[in-house]
Amino acid sequence: MDVLTAIKNRRSVRQYSAQPIPTGMLERMRQALRFAPSASNFQPWHFIFVTDAGLRRQIAQAAFGQQWMADAPVTVVACGHPEQAYKHMGGVGNSVDVDVAIALDHLTLAAVADGLGTCWIGAFDEQAVKRLLDVPASVKIVAMTPLGYPATPELNRPVPENCRKPPTEIFSADRYGHP
Repeated sequence: MDVLTAIKNRRSVRQYSAQPIPTGMLERMRQALRFAPSASNFQPWHFIFVTDAGLRRQIAQAAFGQQWMADAPVTVVACGHPEQAYKHMGGVGNSVDVDVAIALDHLTLAAVADGLGTCWIGAFDEQAVKRLLDVPASVKIVAMTPLGYPATPELNRPVPENCRKPPTEIFSADRYGHP
């Protein structure tokens, strides 16, 4: 599957089958994360692949009760090291959130290319997840995603064109708001 097709097919999956993910496929997902770009190539990240079913249920509970997450055979917890990130992002902050988000997006595209589903999870109690996974205080959990096979084939279809804003609303030429 080419990149643009993966982009068009990627959607948030909230229903997963219990089918395990083959080891080789999990390794491709790790490589997608590992080779993502980051500011100054600092790679200020760490990714936890949670496969223990009980731990996945506890993480889902810490994600404000989004228990459907635990149905996927893997939950990827995307962590960032703020002290290792580029310090002058936009002239004011560090790049950790952007760097980790780029890597996680690479994972979502690699996943759809392999027939897997993901769903970006930003709503969670960070301290609770840190306690569950022994994440150090200096590390920030930026986001999480379940990773697994969609429960039904229709969850792997392209997102309809009419679900996107028209180009005239999102693109400008030379200056903001210029067609």
